[in-house]
Amino acid sequence: MSTDPWGRVDDDGTVYVRTAEGERAVGSWQAGEPEEALAYFHRKYDELAGQVQLLEQRVRGTDLAPAQAEAGIVKLREAVADAHAVGDLAALTARLDGLSELVAHRREEVKAAREQARAEAKAVKERIVAEAERIADETTHWKSGGERLRQLVEEWKAADRIDRVTEAQLWKRLSAARTAFAKRRKVYFAGLDEQREGVRAAKEQIVAEAEAIADSTDWGGTAAVYRELMQRWKSAGRASREVEDALWTRFKAAQDQFFQARSAVFAERDASLAANADVKEQLLAEAEKILPVTDVRAARAALRHLVERWEAAGPVPREQRDRLEGGLRRVDDAVRKAEEAEWKRSNPEARARAQSTVDQLRTSIEQLEKRLAKAQAAGRAKDVKEAEEALTARRSWLEEAERTLAEFSPRQGR
Repeated sequence: MSTDPWGRVDDDGTVYVRTAEGERAVGSWQAGEPEEALAYFHRKYDELAGQVQLLEQRVRGTDLAPAQAEAGIVKLREAVADAHAVGDLAALTARLDGLSELVAHRREEVKAAREQARAEAKAVKERIVAEAERIADETTHWKSGGERLRQLVEEWKAADRIDRVTEAQLWKRLSAARTAFAKRRKVYFAGLDEQREGVRAAKEQIVAEAEAIADSTDWGGTAAVYRELMQRWKSAGRASREVEDALWTRFKAAQDQFFQARSAVFAERDASLAANADVKEQLLAEAEKILPVTDVRAARAALRHLVERWEAAGPVPREQRDRLEGGLRRVDDAVRKAEEAEWKRSNPEARARAQSTVDQLRTSIEQLEKRLAKAQAAGRAKDVKEAEEALTARRSWLEEAERTLAEFSPRQGR
């Protein structure tokens, strides 16, 4: 009989392995020495240990799924239990037990990670649903709103799945939001179509009115009508783009026809009025020589004669009208102001008031001079000082009053 720490070969060739439960026959060896038999069954053990080691490496060094790892452990555990090998089978079982504990821990980690992922996925999908419902209730930017809803559906599909009940409930809300948005958009565009139809009818009426007066020669009145039609066009709103463009083309064509005809007539008229403008240029030059006004009556007479010639000259082109009329108006204003100043100077009431002021001041000065003389004779220094100060003030006032009175005196040439 051959012996070994983990097994032996009996005299009849039976090979045993020693375990904690006792010996167990693992095979029979009929040819060769017992040592060869034990070596053979040791190799069987080494093969089994190598499988255990490989599984340990996979479990510890890779992301092998816990279920797959556990299946491998169970398979190897059965192989160890029934192994036809000689070696420390208990050590292999202990290593497999350790792996089972590691896998169990890994399973808890995976479970916790899965729960975390589901919680995060639930939060993501709740956020998606909340945004979709907000879009369904509030958004009026239909194109961007519809595009965002499509993006939310894609985000939903990309998110991890959650428990079936919650998944179904959230998906139902998301679908309802999309449906509500689609209905609200449909109602809006239906109303918009109705509104645009009303705008179309209103603008067709405007175009018809514009076309009806395109041949008018009532230049002023028709131009005012076109301005009113343009205001109505702007306030009517917008029809569909195709209708809007077509109607605007017709409206603008009618308007251009009228204003081009008016411009042609005005251009011809302005050409015929150019000679009148030359005459008024000369008259304006004559009128400006009146300034500055030195003789009011002569200035007014000259200007009156110029105005008569001005009116007789006739109308001028529009682009020169304001400048010429404005120049003559400035000369007239200057003459009128000179007339007003002359009237003020010749106003008898104002002259009488000025004369009265001068007389009062002269009388006051005479009285003060007498008071001063008495005070000087009596040697009253205080009274002398007061009288002198009063005289100085009155004489200054008298100079000013006399200058004012002089303004009312008749002037040479008036």
